[in-house]
Amino acid sequence: MIRHPNAILGNDKLLVSMGEKGNLLGFFYPRRDWAQHIGESKACIYTNGGLLWTDSPEWTSKQEYVDDTNVITTHLPHFSGIEVSIHDFMHQDMPVLVRKYGITSKEHISGKFYYYSNFQAGENHRRNSAFCDLDAGLLVQYMQNFYIGLSSAPGFEEWQVGKIQENGWVASAISDMEDGQLQQNVEDIGDLDNSIGWELNLLPGESTTITLFIGIASERQSIYDLLADVLEQSPADIMHGSEDRSVRWLSKKRALDLSVLEDDPLFKKEVHSLYVRSLLSLNLLNDPEEGSFVASPEFDPAFEMCGGYGFCWNRDTVEIVLALLNAGYPEFAAKFFEWCKRTQLPNGSWFQRYWLDGKEAPSWGNFDDSTQIDETGSTLYAIDHHYQKLEVAERPEFLETMWETVREGAEYLMGRTVQGLHDPCRCLWESEIGIFSYTNAAIYAGLKGAAHLAKENGVQIFAEKWFDRAELVRKETIEKLWLKEGYFSRGIIDNNIHRTVDSSMIGTFIPFALLSSNDPDEKAMILSMIEHIESALRVPVNGYFGIKRYENDNYIDGNPWVVTTLWLSRALLTLAISLGNKDDEYDLLVNKALEYIKWTIRSTTSTGLLSEQVDKTTGRAAWARPLGWSCALFIENALLLNELKEA
Repeated sequence: MIRHPNAILGNDKLLVSMGEKGNLLGFFYPRRDWAQHIGESKACIYTNGGLLWTDSPEWTSKQEYVDDTNVITTHLPHFSGIEVSIHDFMHQDMPVLVRKYGITSKEHISGKFYYYSNFQAGENHRRNSAFCDLDAGLLVQYMQNFYIGLSSAPGFEEWQVGKIQENGWVASAISDMEDGQLQQNVEDIGDLDNSIGWELNLLPGESTTITLFIGIASERQSIYDLLADVLEQSPADIMHGSEDRSVRWLSKKRALDLSVLEDDPLFKKEVHSLYVRSLLSLNLLNDPEEGSFVASPEFDPAFEMCGGYGFCWNRDTVEIVLALLNAGYPEFAAKFFEWCKRTQLPNGSWFQRYWLDGKEAPSWGNFDDSTQIDETGSTLYAIDHHYQKLEVAERPEFLETMWETVREGAEYLMGRTVQGLHDPCRCLWESEIGIFSYTNAAIYAGLKGAAHLAKENGVQIFAEKWFDRAELVRKETIEKLWLKEGYFSRGIIDNNIHRTVDSSMIGTFIPFALLSSNDPDEKAMILSMIEHIESALRVPVNGYFGIKRYENDNYIDGNPWVVTTLWLSRALLTLAISLGNKDDEYDLLVNKALEYIKWTIRSTTSTGLLSEQVDKTTGRAAWARPLGWSCALFIENALLLNELKEA
């Protein structure tokens, strides 16, 4: 089942995603990519003989983060006059989610408050077991080394460990709630669900608070100890600890001046807010042990409509770690490149995508002609970029550590570019096999970076060989893939030059610098590319224009993408900064970039998360959310806006 989150929160041990009405969608432990332990987890109120589920259409919702933290508030008014507010926050150190429910009513209400969960311990509904320990005030569901525990303050008064199957010998918890009286079965095995409940009796204007603690551990005694420890702590103190964690982490960020936006204080505030939220999002997508990043919290685990997003792609992560590097967080790049050393394949390349621990993930890139060579090119490019950002005294040790990785990667690229253009492979969009402008640009940048590192390492023979090949790739790309119409072909597919306008051609300028704006002829080529992208790929939505991937794109209805739109604004801002003085051309470039950035800001979730796409009809955030790649590109755009004050 596909589940699109509206918000995420987490700590080093646990990542949680949720819907806009506070229903939990994902509960990832011990890594961001595996395992996902929740089918459903949400609240309801039993009153007047029926259940009011808080995720039903009868409730309206306002969900947002508290300032620049990972504390989430969800406000749910019901037409009957009942209001539910939820404060969700993660324990600073422990794998425990705290859910603080506040319930008020304009009219007298008598009934029950229930919290229902359909856990799938170990990402598996079958062969689970569950029990309710009344003495400990704890309900636990487990399988092998995954123990999910529920406790509360005040302690729950009713419970049911239920069997989901229709012919189960015990009633399922979800059906057991319908008469307002749980059967209080204390243990069971198989395909299970559970519910805990409290009496609810509120006079008009009265309110009550119920706080839930959902924790997870690898052993039975550990879940007891974990939740017993948490119950001794004040929820307010836990929330403040979570807030302080965000404040401390953000204190390292590169500050934004954004003086260029002084005349539009609201827009300036929005840029700063989304810059911060994107930084916080990337921190949550990072595996602190491994150094890798999940592209997005998984929402299509059965691959119903896509290949899934709960994996690490080198291409996406390169953009992420470089954005974090530029924003003041160099430690992410350093750790990711250590991960790259461990995951590099024997032939010197990198796989299509990985599990966060470095194991090869489900893939359609298992052969030479279906791999994605741009993954390798972009990785070498990023290693060199990081090297150049290091303090001079730090460079020798880093180069010594990474040299064999660079050498093997560069030699792989040499073997795939004997004729100049790369051998057939799969494109970055994972949709076609052929020879592509974007991939050639990534290879060019990778070989140029490797050549620079070889020169720094005193290995001149490699430096010259790799540099010469990079220049050949560049020459052949321009000669054979630049069209007389004024833009780069998408590529050569089935031996035919494809004239489809593809937004990824901008990669030849940003970030891979196959074309330079310092050369007048190449600058004209860059501007011509931008003109063709805008002419062919703009989609009107949310008062501005977003950019779709390529002409006739039919993936998820051909929506515009945040990544492609921010590519374009980044290119425009980079061109403006390169001018060195403000004139009509400068103003045009900046103003166009600002419109794409405004479109991006209008297209987030209500909590400010950047998605992969934007629904071209509704204007709402669509598909993967948050997408690390989108977050990284917004950070880069915000930093470029910050540079405009000096232009």
